[in-house]
Amino acid sequence: MRELFLLDSETEEIGWQDRALCAQTDPEAFFPEKGGSTREAKRVCLTCEVRDDCLEYALAHDERFGIWGGLSERERRKLKKSFAV
Repeated sequence: MRELFLLDSETEEIGWQDRALCAQTDPEAFFPEKGGSTREAKRVCLTCEVRDDCLEYALAHDERFGIWGGLSERERRKLKKSFAV
């Protein structure tokens, strides 16, 4: 299971995590084994009220693992490249 350890100065910045639907579900779904399904995690993200905050955080912090804001690492990398052009 992946846990986030935060510095006090970051606590306010990511307060959105307390409202994230993933916090109420199995965290393993958001960090599947290589080749594992991301479907369940992405389904949860679709209705999450903080999806945009989550994606913004993942892009800003270069998260390389897991589903963040409804996107896989590969999808986030592709999105980031499209902004760089």
